[in-house]
Amino acid sequence: MGNEVQLEKKLSPLNVWSLALGCIIGWGAFVMPGNTFLGKAGPMGTAIAMTVAALIMIIIAFNYNFMINKYPVAGGEFTYTYQAFGQKHAFICSWFLGLSYLAIVPLNATALALIGRNLMNNIFQIGFHYNVAGYDIYLGEILLAVVALILFAFLSIRGVKFAGFFQTGLVFALVGGILVIIIAALLNSNISFKNISPGFPPGDSSLVGMLAVVAVAPWAFVGFDTVPQAAEEFKFSAQKTKLIMVLSILFGAAVYVLLNTVTAAVIPEQYTSWVDYINDMPNLSGLLSLPTFHASYQLLGTAGLVFLGIAVLGAILSGIIGFYMATSRLLYSMSKEKVLPRWFGELHEIYKTPAHAILFTLIISLIAPFFGRTALGWIVDMSSIGAAIGYGYTSLAAYKFARQENNTGIMATGIIGIIMSLVFIVLLLVPIPMFGCSLGKESYISLIVWIVIGVVFFHKR
Repeated sequence: MGNEVQLEKKLSPLNVWSLALGCIIGWGAFVMPGNTFLGKAGPMGTAIAMTVAALIMIIIAFNYNFMINKYPVAGGEFTYTYQAFGQKHAFICSWFLGLSYLAIVPLNATALALIGRNLMNNIFQIGFHYNVAGYDIYLGEILLAVVALILFAFLSIRGVKFAGFFQTGLVFALVGGILVIIIAALLNSNISFKNISPGFPPGDSSLVGMLAVVAVAPWAFVGFDTVPQAAEEFKFSAQKTKLIMVLSILFGAAVYVLLNTVTAAVIPEQYTSWVDYINDMPNLSGLLSLPTFHASYQLLGTAGLVFLGIAVLGAILSGIIGFYMATSRLLYSMSKEKVLPRWFGELHEIYKTPAHAILFTLIISLIAPFFGRTALGWIVDMSSIGAAIGYGYTSLAAYKFARQENNTGIMATGIIGIIMSLVFIVLLLVPIPMFGCSLGKESYISLIVWIVIGVVFFHKR
C-alpha cells in the first residue's frame, strides 16, 4: 500500500467536520419529527433516545479513530477489514457499504424535487409524467436531479480542496438556517414550550418508543463514517479525527432534537397539543402535513420557510458532495487492492481525484431519478444494513488490533461496537412490530438480489 500513488492532502479539520455533518443531516431530519419521532417517542422521549443513539455512535467512532490512526489512507472500513481479515471479508463489507453510500447520492438529488413540491408551488412538475409505485415522476424533476448530479460530479472531480470549500459553505448554510428558526422560537412570546407536554406519546410504552428511535441510529448518523474515507487527503494529524467525529455526531443529534422540539412546541392554533396534531396528520395536506415547515412558517412567515429552505438545500447538496467523496474513495481503495478493476483507481491527471470512480457513481446515480423516490427508498432502506455492517467490521478490526497491543480501552469499545452493530442488523432484518424499523418486502427482495449479484461478481471477477 505504501508504494501506491496517494491522493492530495488538501482537507482541513473544518472541511472534514463539514463532510461528516453534511452527510449526517439530510431531508429526513426535517420531516422525521412529524412522521416518525413525535409519534413514536414524543419530544422528551426523542431527546433521550437521540442522546443514547449519539453515545452509541461516539463509542463506535472511537473504534474508527483507532483504525484511522493505524491506517491513514483512503478506504475506511474496506481497508480496515482487508488488513484484519483478508480480501473475502473486505469484499463483503465493501459490497454492502458501497451501495449504502452510493444510494444516498441520488436520494439527495431527488430530494431537490421535494423542495419544489413543498416550498415552491410544484415549480418543477412540468413536462410529461408517469407513476412508479405510487410516486408521480415529472420530466422537470428528473432534469433537476440530473443537472445536480452532473454539476456536483464535476465539482468533486475538480479537486478535493474546491469540493471541501464548497461543502463547508453548504454546511454553514445548513446550520445557519436552523439556528435562525431556533432563535425565532426562543424569542417569540406567543410560543410556549409548555406545548411540548406531554413529553411522551400517551397510551404507549415510553421505553418501547425510545428504543424505536434508537433503532434508526445507523440511518440517522450515517455520515460520520465518511471521515476515514478521506483520511488520505487530510492535511492534519489523524489524531484529530476523534474530536471531528464526536462533534459531528453531537451536532447531528442536536439538530434532530432541536427540530423535533420546535415542531412539538409550535403547533397550529386549531390543535390543543402536538399529540392531536400528529394524530391528525394522515388527514392533512399541503404545509400542514409537514409540521417542521409549518412551524417555521408560524414563527417567521414566508421568511421562516426561506430560512428553513436554505437549511434543507444546504443539507441536500452537502449530502451529494459528501457521499460522492465517500463512494469514490471506497471504490478507489478497492481498486488499489485489486478487488475492483484498475480503472476505478485511476486519478485525474490534473486534479488528482479518483475521477473514474466519481464518474461511475454519477452514471449509476443518473438511473435513479427515472424510477422515483418510492423505488429508490426500497434500495436505501435495504442498503442501510451496509452502515451497520461497516460499523461491525470496523469495531471487530479495532478489537483484534487492540488485543494485540493490549489496549483495553479500544478492546472495550470494540466489543460494544460489535454488539450494537449486531443489534442494528437484527432490528433491520427481523420484523418486530413494536419498533417498526425492519425492512419491507420490496427491500428484502432488493437485498436478496444484491447478495446474489455480489456472489456472482466475487466468483467471476
